Amino acid sequence: MDKAKVYFTDFRALPGTNLLLKLQRLMKTAGIGNIDMKDKFVAIKIHFGEPGNLSYLRPNYAKAVADVVKELGGRPFLTDCNTLYVGRRKNALDHIDAAFENGFTPYSTGCQVIIADGLKGTDEALVPVDGGTFVKEAKIGRAIMDADIFISLSHFKGHESTGFGGALKNIGMGCGSRAGKMEQHCGGKPEVEQSACRGCHACAKNCAHGAISFSAEHKASIDHSKCVGCGRCIGACNFDAIHNPNNSANDELNIKIAEYSKAVLDGRPHFHISLVMDVSPFCDCHSENDAPIIPDVGMFASFDPVALDQACADACNRQPMMPNSRLADQLKEHCCDHHDHFINNCPNTNWKVCLDHAEKIGIGSTQYELVTIK
Repeated sequence: MDKAKVYFTDFRALPGTNLLLKLQRLMKTAGIGNIDMKDKFVAIKIHFGEPGNLSYLRPNYAKAVADVVKELGGRPFLTDCNTLYVGRRKNALDHIDAAFENGFTPYSTGCQVIIADGLKGTDEALVPVDGGTFVKEAKIGRAIMDADIFISLSHFKGHESTGFGGALKNIGMGCGSRAGKMEQHCGGKPEVEQSACRGCHACAKNCAHGAISFSAEHKASIDHSKCVGCGRCIGACNFDAIHNPNNSANDELNIKIAEYSKAVLDGRPHFHISLVMDVSPFCDCHSENDAPIIPDVGMFASFDPVALDQACADACNRQPMMPNSRLADQLKEHCCDHHDHFINNCPNTNWKVCLDHAEKIGIGSTQYELVTIK
């Protein structure tokens, strides 16, 4: 089997060029023009950033990608799915407000913003996962599955549960509906926080299995013998009274992310870009960002998201550690060097589990050839 090609360019921009032009040249050299985009809907999956966090990708990069898609005759839109946790992106209205606040508007990016799983995160497509260990049928935001072509534009950074967040994290977790995110994050079934329940019955109206009942005080409870763990009650609750306390172990989470990625990518053209910059220790879902743990590296692109993540991780691990960062604090406090920046940053994680499983189920290869362009 031939090695996958991963294309790379650094962040140097001498007079006569700029980073946006370099990104577009990277995409074209990597072969994005080989995809027939004429009159096709093209989903560009990006993380809009939780307001308060400043390490997310600038909207200028999204515009550069959208402009290439339009040049090739495609009809691009920026997209993400609603979050499972309580924050500024848990429903489509707040999510779009957050995206606009962070600069992702049709005027700045040249394309529309669509929240793929709808108003409350319940608009999903059920997608079979061939060869899945934990996931047999993934719950993916419908607008993402309705697109003809899929592009991921990822900010490569650390992550407290998966080691790092790159292309596969952006695809698998990011494209899951709220119920899909629950399936990945949690192994059990949801519960009701009684003190937060308002007795509005919205959860019961969205339960197809009659699992929700109400006390004399109009407080909801869930019968786990009837509950199938679909998570629709979480999306239906406007008061954040329903949650799932049963977090999956990190290795299982990484495997599920790979399986959700397969559901998103199978059967249609796809292309992937990762920018290794502002490499914060935690996810852009945080409403803050800590100092970068390594210097900026560059921009990467490939048709193979597994090879792309592997190349980005390898490039990061060749970088020096930044002083006055969480990574430096971790090594000083724990005095245990795993010779891997992401495991040192969050020692209970192993990012290789996701990539190894993704390779096993046929998403791509961890073996790659790095092609550098100027």
